[in-house]
Amino acid sequence: MTTKKYSLIFFLTLFLIGTDTLLISPLLPTLSKLYHVSTEASGWMVSAYAIGYAVFALISGPFSDKRDRKKVMIWGLVFFALSTFLCAFAVDFRLMLAFRLCAGISASFVTPQVWASIPVVVAKKEIVKVMGYATAGLSVSQLVGIPIGSYLAVFSWRAPFLVISGASVLLLLLLLFVLPELEVGQREHFSIFKTYQAVLKNKRAVYYLVAYFVFQMGSFTVITFISTWFTQSFGLTLAGVGTAMIAIGAGNLIGSLLGRKLVDWLGLEKTFLLELLILVALYLGLPFAQTLWQAEVLLTIIFLFNGFIFPLFMTTFQTTTQNARSTISSFSNAAMYFGETIAGLVGGSLFHHFAGFTGIALFTAVLVLLAVGLYAKTGLFKKVFAN
Repeated sequence: MTTKKYSLIFFLTLFLIGTDTLLISPLLPTLSKLYHVSTEASGWMVSAYAIGYAVFALISGPFSDKRDRKKVMIWGLVFFALSTFLCAFAVDFRLMLAFRLCAGISASFVTPQVWASIPVVVAKKEIVKVMGYATAGLSVSQLVGIPIGSYLAVFSWRAPFLVISGASVLLLLLLLFVLPELEVGQREHFSIFKTYQAVLKNKRAVYYLVAYFVFQMGSFTVITFISTWFTQSFGLTLAGVGTAMIAIGAGNLIGSLLGRKLVDWLGLEKTFLLELLILVALYLGLPFAQTLWQAEVLLTIIFLFNGFIFPLFMTTFQTTTQNARSTISSFSNAAMYFGETIAGLVGGSLFHHFAGFTGIALFTAVLVLLAVGLYAKTGLFKKVFAN
């Protein structure tokens, strides 16, 4: 019962944060007209959130370690609910940017606590399972975040912000009454430098972070340009791309929920290595997709394995430290956002200079293989090869 309870709480938390990340995307045309800004400038309403999250993720982790993570999560949600509520009353573009920035900053204090808390509140054998449910929260938010924003905006552009803010308050009450105190060790004076130094001296943690950054750079290169590929190579409409992405996202969700069964069967190390190598093979096969259905099936399988593998990334991160779990989680979030930033820059050039999806697929396959090498360097797969 305890495992199910925490699985639900962490699923809802990451679902809410993930939904808010994508919530504003369908509102951009409406808000650009309302605030009299160009379409290009309107994108800053999305970027403001991401920048706030990425920058403060590097601060929230060290701040949270040696403190009660429940309190950090609660206060993060309080300010998240408030800043999202204020977005509904932003009378001009600058105010909206400020409130979205605050929402991103607040979210950066919530998400790392989820990953850091799971190894503390559940039994060791249940960690991957609960990580999977938390990951599923993110996967579901990717499926429904944009549609939720679109449907609620039918009533008013303010409605999505008000609903998410209200849902945050309800989640806040749930966390207050259900989640235990999560203070770790003795409270010490907060020092970002000392906390960073402790993590960066941990060679295994550094290798894991670099491997995760490399993996996410490749993964986001694919994600970012799927729509462009489907539109240009297969003549799909915008609505058609949305439908295709639902199937691909569903693969990711199923992988998040079922990945634990593979770990139970094969063990974490063997499962991790096998899934990474299968992803390399799938990416190498992607350029050979000549029809929409072939591309759709391959990408759905790819994101099924992405769903399998994400909880394993988070689980291995948490094994690198006992006293800096929030910091390592924050580092992983920052690595993911930085990888996403690089992906947008590199992917455009690859798509332009290579036919179809060839350049992007090969680039990603190489990066995943590089991630395998970095993990192997730490000795993670030593037992696999020994057997």
